[in-house]
Parts: sequence; structure tokens; C-alpha cells
Amino acid sequence: MTTSHAQAAEILASRDPVLARLVADAGPPRLRAPAESHFAALVRAIVYQQLAGAAAAAIHGRLIAALGGDVRPEPLLGLSDETLRTVGLSANKAASLRDLAAKVLDGAVVLSGRGLSRQSDEEVTARLSSVRGIGPWTADMFLMFQLRRLDVWPTGDLGVRRGYGLAWNVPMPTARELQPLGDPYRPYRSVVAWYCWRAAELYAGAADSALTR
Repeated sequence: MTTSHAQAAEILASRDPVLARLVADAGPPRLRAPAESHFAALVRAIVYQQLAGAAAAAIHGRLIAALGGDVRPEPLLGLSDETLRTVGLSANKAASLRDLAAKVLDGAVVLSGRGLSRQSDEEVTARLSSVRGIGPWTADMFLMFQLRRLDVWPTGDLGVRRGYGLAWNVPMPTARELQPLGDPYRPYRSVVAWYCWRAAELYAGAADSALTR
């Protein structure tokens, strides 16, 4: 039987007093069920990179409208460069979206449920990272929130690093320092990462984010 995020939190709280306090303060982990297809989620991730939320949302909305709401590789590849420019996409992001669509169509990136279920986290990350504009952080977020994998440890995320330092009362670790600190919490590091985000919100007044709502 698959362990749920809430069950994983209970297991972690029974093992670690810091996590026990976080679970008590923050309650069970809240991860929204995916609201869009895997391809659509990756399209959104590429559009939103390095942009403020309102600007990204506006561009993303125009892109979806240009696609007529049909967010699949074939319609995306059918959009002209001019259309992609008109919706507000940079040349780099347009190239990233085309690369993603082409790699999904040729099978280099597998997004079917059955295909993904056969792939380890490492293989999913490697395939996604072959796409122009998709790096380890985007792959980690896809694994955690779209695929709901339980043992992802996004060491490159500033919020996770900051929250770990606050929760465990240590100087904020670097990405390299954070890597082995997650080892005691395998196979539930995704849940620890979620509580690190919450620690930054609870103990340092960081604004609530889309990752924890």
C-alpha cells in the first residue's frame, strides 16, 4: 500500500522532535492534487521561469488562449514564431517550449502515466533536464507536485535551505551541505522539504507560497 503524505508526516514526527514540532505547528502537509496534464504543467513551469507572478500569468493566459485551451505538443508546435512573440514569450522560452513538445512527441520525454510509473526519480529528472530551459529545480517540483513522489530533496531551493536552518536552528546550509542532511529522512524527503517551506513561513514571516497552500 502506498504511504500518503500525511502518513509520512506522522512517521517522521515520531522519529524527529524538530519535525514533530513542525507537524504540530503546521498541521498535515497540504499538496493540491494536480489540476492540469503533465505536459501543461511543464509548459506553465517554462513560462513562469524568472518572471513575476502577474506577468507570467498574463503571458501564460495568452498562450493558452492562442492554443484554444488545447495544451498538447501538436497544437503548440503548430503555433508560429510570430504568435509566440505576440503572446509575450521570449525567443528562449519559445525555443524551450518547442523543444519540450518535440521531445515528448519523439519519446525522449515520457509523460504517460504508465511510462512515468516505470521511471525512477533520477530517470525522470535526466529526461526532463534534456529539454532546453528545464533544470533540476523544475524537475524536482514536477516530481513533488505533479507526480507526488515522496522522496524528492530539492537542495537548490532557497526556501528549503532557509527553512531547514530555521527549523533545526543552524546556519542556512548551502545546497551541497543540505544534500546529506536529508539522508535520515529517506524515503520521505519530499515531506521534509514541504515542512522546510512551512518553517520559513512560520518562523521567519515569509509569505505563504503556492507550494504550501
